[in-house]
Amino acid sequence: MKVKRTRSQERILNLLKSLKQPLSAQNIYMELRHRNQNVGLATVYRALEALKLEGAVLVRTLANGESLYNCVQQDQHHLTCLQCGASIAIDECPVHQLEAQLQETHQFKVFYHTLEFFGLCPRCQSHKD
Repeated sequence: MKVKRTRSQERILNLLKSLKQPLSAQNIYMELRHRNQNVGLATVYRALEALKLEGAVLVRTLANGESLYNCVQQDQHHLTCLQCGASIAIDECPVHQLEAQLQETHQFKVFYHTLEFFGLCPRCQSHKD
């Protein structure tokens, strides 16, 4: 079934696809305005929520509480430093088998998953000593 999207939702998806990096709602709003696509900040938040519920965008909340939005292209996994906020993408995924098992056992449609480990990066560890 094809989902009918609003113009704002399409603009946001196109922006995220073109930039290929996660952005906050505020940054999405500013980037759309920079591209002369007048959209209100509240509209951006509503569109992002609808896209999230559709499974078209994923939301990743950083240690500082900021939410970043990205197109769902693949699962994402990160190591995030609690001190400096550095985020390191990791390629390994130990939960793909679990995801398939959960979908089957619970008849739950999984759009994507995220896996994030929080701690201290090497630079911040060296400053702790």
